[in-house]
Amino acid sequence: MSRAVLHALLLLAWPALGAAFPVTVDSCGEPLTFNAAPQRAVINDLNMAEMAFALGLQPHIVGLTGISGWYQVDAEFKRQQGTIPELADKYPSLETLLAANPDFFFAGWNYGMKIGGEVTPQSLAKYGIKTLVLSESCIWTQRSRPRASMALLYDDMLKLGKIFGRETQAVQRVNLWRQRLETLRQRIGQRPAPKVFVYDSGEDKPFTSGKYAMPTALIEAAGGKNVMDTLAASWATTSWEEVARQQPDVIVLLDYQHGGGAAHLQQFLAAHPLMKHTPAVRHQRYLRLKYAELTPGPANIAAIEKLARVLYPEVFD
Repeated sequence: MSRAVLHALLLLAWPALGAAFPVTVDSCGEPLTFNAAPQRAVINDLNMAEMAFALGLQPHIVGLTGISGWYQVDAEFKRQQGTIPELADKYPSLETLLAANPDFFFAGWNYGMKIGGEVTPQSLAKYGIKTLVLSESCIWTQRSRPRASMALLYDDMLKLGKIFGRETQAVQRVNLWRQRLETLRQRIGQRPAPKVFVYDSGEDKPFTSGKYAMPTALIEAAGGKNVMDTLAASWATTSWEEVARQQPDVIVLLDYQHGGGAAHLQQFLAAHPLMKHTPAVRHQRYLRLKYAELTPGPANIAAIEKLARVLYPEVFD
């Protein structure tokens, strides 16, 4: 075995074998200290599970929650999940979590936990369970948060890396993502930013992404502008009058893959008395993205690249 190959293998093994504990990370403004890597983790939601899988944390995970009740997963997700059971198809109850005897829970506000609900970092702490809260969701408890940026994804991946002794892998993964987006930025160059509207659901009023939700960061990374980036909220409702006034050039449709999904949203927009006159609808400039692509997770990077191709077809043709 060559010295270079041996060195590479040692680098890969180091995080699992020689990680330095204790480590402390920030969870919505609260310090969270670990004297060793968690051994019985429960991960909530599709996007957070994909973060954990990206770091190879499956041996540390005893259960997932909040997957099948909301989404259809693909074969690759099932392959990575392996024999890890799903403990609850939607939000887990406190009883369900305690039955798995976890020592760690990765979730977020409105991502498996509700303000005032029975499952919170405080309620779980009584049982020795430490909770890492998804950074994007901290706006529900910290009103002075910065607008959404790619740091929401990068920082949470780095936190997971520290907590589980996989910091080297986390840094490598984040650096690769940064490189891909920098390459994209250079290819787009200094072009005017097309206006983008994110349509999640709702007919009387559209449910969309505001200033603090991940799509704002994704749209900006793709060279666009979220027309709702002045909405001082994470995910929230607005009015059709306001959306139409912004005259979006492209509409991102959140495809939940049930109830007609994005196809139904597109049909609704085509018939809407205000939206049918917007540039996006008139020219049928849509991009269908799945839940995991629009919430913080590894799928964000490819989603940004997809969006850039729709925003700047002249660059990528």
